[in-house]
Parts: sequence; structure tokens; C-alpha cells
Amino acid sequence: MAAVLKPETLRTLNLLRTDFAVYAEAALKVRSKSGSIQPLRLNRAQRHIHERLEAQRQDTGKVRALILKGRQQGCSTYVEGRFFWRTVWDQGIRTFILTHEESASANLFEMACRYLENLPDELKPSVNTQNAKELRFSALDSGYKVGTAGNKAVGRSSTVQLFHGSEVAFWPNAEEHAAGIMQAIPDEPGTESILESTANGMGNYFHIQWQLAERDQSPYIAIFVPWYWQDEYQSEVPADFQLTPEENAYKDTYLLTTEQMAWRRNKISSLGEVKFMQEYPANSTEAFQTSGEDCLIKAEQIMRARQDKSADEYGPLVVGVDPARFGDDRTSIIRRRTRVAFGLESHCKKDNMEIAGICTRILNEEPVERMFIDLGGGAGIVDRLNELGYRNRVEGVNFGEKALEPDKYFNKRAEMWGLMRDWLDENPCRIPDEDSLHADLMAPGYKFDSNSRLVLEKKEDIKKRGLASPDEGDALALTFASPVNPEAKNIDPYRGFLSGYAA
Repeated sequence: MAAVLKPETLRTLNLLRTDFAVYAEAALKVRSKSGSIQPLRLNRAQRHIHERLEAQRQDTGKVRALILKGRQQGCSTYVEGRFFWRTVWDQGIRTFILTHEESASANLFEMACRYLENLPDELKPSVNTQNAKELRFSALDSGYKVGTAGNKAVGRSSTVQLFHGSEVAFWPNAEEHAAGIMQAIPDEPGTESILESTANGMGNYFHIQWQLAERDQSPYIAIFVPWYWQDEYQSEVPADFQLTPEENAYKDTYLLTTEQMAWRRNKISSLGEVKFMQEYPANSTEAFQTSGEDCLIKAEQIMRARQDKSADEYGPLVVGVDPARFGDDRTSIIRRRTRVAFGLESHCKKDNMEIAGICTRILNEEPVERMFIDLGGGAGIVDRLNELGYRNRVEGVNFGEKALEPDKYFNKRAEMWGLMRDWLDENPCRIPDEDSLHADLMAPGYKFDSNSRLVLEKKEDIKKRGLASPDEGDALALTFASPVNPEAKNIDPYRGFLSGYAA
């Protein structure tokens, strides 16, 4: 006769089965950085990842996520534990782990074996295969395998329910793997695909997928983990330690301690600033930034505006609309009142009439003084809005036309971005706290022509560098197209953005 489990035992088993955080601490063991074997207690980064994945799973029934993180923050440990949990509890689960190099494959498989070896006996499944790259649990008909990117055919013949791509930015054949093993993941409830990596420059598969996820153009969600969430990333502060003005601004932006800033300075001294940003990023744009020297708008300007809470919202409401020109571009819309930009929205795969409808709603429901629309992709939208009677409130802008200050700017687009840069440099001002806008504002490079005029990098050239079209940045720049402040109409607009540009 089968034993009857006590109610409290059933409740415990159900909690272990349904709550990974509880299961991890009760059943999984990891090797700490000091070398000791300890329970897997989720740190802040791991808890954040877990919450985002669980929210997506409850919303869609499955998990599709890209995780951008710094070094040694426990991301792989979390994903390995999560997938091991699923594999030893569920029937018929095939788990596949693909890493960038053999040593990483061995490390992750060793982690899974450690989980198995240290499981309490009552939770340990029967094993019929255990070798250097595979675990198979016979009674469950479930299995766990690892592979290394490099062999283009790895995993192609498999059907996989749980897939972990580790350090995807460093895969040598990323596009081939995306067409192979990742296509083996059925689009079914319960399946999970998690791609994680530190950054490795721009234009590679991971960077492109990150941009799509960040812009909601992908079934994958974008999850970022900043370096300063790690408790151990701090150092003893020397008696003569003094922060530079730039370090003070960084400290204030991210609400860091002096101990964290001392650790950061030590790391930068050994790695260099660019390498530090790649391996220990504070925001997603910083991670992919190979150098900030050629950006028209600097990271510190953007972060200050993202975090500013003191800017007042007043004055005329202006709206910038950058319509999509090509299939992978977005139509981006943003509002601005003097020192505060807000109400950012981006739309994909909408035609001109649909965008005209969105603009009509904004014009009807909001007290818009002026709506500026890029004629390069939106001439038909402007025509439709004029036809509907909004001619006095809608203005088409040709990015290539002559600037109001032609001795200073090469064309209208360069002028709008220059005025926007100056606006960001004047404190206080506030912009939406969005990584996608941050990335767009840092995308264009610049130079000066033989007449000392500012020349902004073309969208086409930005995309050739592997970056997405900076549609949200262009939308905000459009709010600086021409003076709109009714009280400043008699002020000379050539004196600059503070003289009538809804400054």
C-alpha cells in the first residue's frame, strides 16, 4: 500500500515545485567566489531577473528574454538553476545550454552536476546517463545537454523546451545558431529561451537582438543588470580619496556609496574606462559604447536628464513626430513643455493613415501649440492633417533644408540636434527615463565641415555601424524645429534655443 503523505509535506513539496526561489535556497548548492559550497540564495540581480521572467511567463505562458549584464553577477548561475529545477521536476523536458567556448561549457555543466550531487535524496531523480556533456533522467524522460558555439550544426536536430544561450555576443557563428538550435524551440506554453551576455561591441547578433527587444520589436524582453547591484563591488576608501567632478556626478546619478566609487576607480585603473563600461555597465547604452568621444550628446548629459526631478513643466506644448521610413524603423512621438520632455511613444508597422489617426487624437485631446512632423517619411501625414483642418498647428520639417543659423549648422537636422544638445546641457531638464531614448540620443556622431558648421551623421551611416535608426532621438529633436513660444515671437530666434524654442 502506498504511503500517504502528510498535508504539511504536500504543502512543502508544492512550494518547492512552484517557487524557484524557495527551491533554490532549500535544494541547490553553488560554489561561492571564496570557494565554499553554499545554498543558492538569490542576490539582487538574480531576484530582478527572476521577477521579470516570472511576470512574462504569467503574461504569455512562456519565457523569451535577453539579459545584458556585467561580469560575475550570477546570471548564468540563476539560469542554470532555473532550468535544472524544471528538468528534474517536469516530464519530457529537453534542456540545451550553448556557450561561447569549451571551458564555459564545462563550467556550466559542472554547475548542473553540482546541483544534482547536492540535492536532498528525497528530491533527487534517477539518472541513466551522466557524461561530460549530458544528464538524462530516465523516469522523467527529461535531459540536460551542453554544447559550444563554433560547430554550426550543434543542436540542429533537437527539439528543445528550455534553451540557455550564454555569452551570446561572443558566439562565432551566432546567425547560424539562430537559424538552427533556436529554431528547435517550439512556440508553445512552458518553453523558455534565455540569451545572456556581457557586451562585445556593436553590430553583432546579440547587440542587434538587444536593440529589437529594447524597442518592443521582438518577442524577447530586454533585462539589464547594472554592476552596482553587487554588494561585493566596493573597496576600502583611502584617507586621501577625493572624487573628481565627473565621479561626483556619476555617484549622484546612480546613488552610489564612496566605497563603490573607490572600487570603480580601481577597476578603471586596471581595465581602462571603455573596457570598464563594457564589462561593468551602469546602463545598457554604456555597455555597447565603444567610445563616447564621437557622440554629439554625451552620456552624462542624458543620465542627468533621466534622473532629474526638479525641472518644472510649463509653457507651450510641442510635439515631435518622426514617422517610419523603412520596415525596421519606428514611428516615434514625444511631447515637450519647456524644460520637460514626456509622453514618449513608438509604433511599429503602422501606415501613414494610422499614424495620421494617432496624431489627430493627440491634437484633439491635448493642448498642442505645434506638432512638428518629419517630411522625409511623413509628407502624407502632414497632407492629411492639413486636410482635416490642423494646418495652423502642424508643421512639416525637411531635415535636409537650410538651418535658421546657416553659418553654424550644415542643415536643419544638425541645427535641431545642436539645439537639443544645448537644452540638455542647461539644468534642470528632464527626459523620459528610457534606455531606448538614451541609446538614440547617443547614436549620431558629428563633425565640422570646412566652414566650421556642425554636420550630424546620417541615419543611413548610423545603421551601417550596426545601430538602429535613432527615431526617438529625432522625434525629440523635432521639438526644436522652430520657435513656438507665443510670448517670445518678437525675440530674435537666431540668438538660440532659449529665445522662443519652448526653452
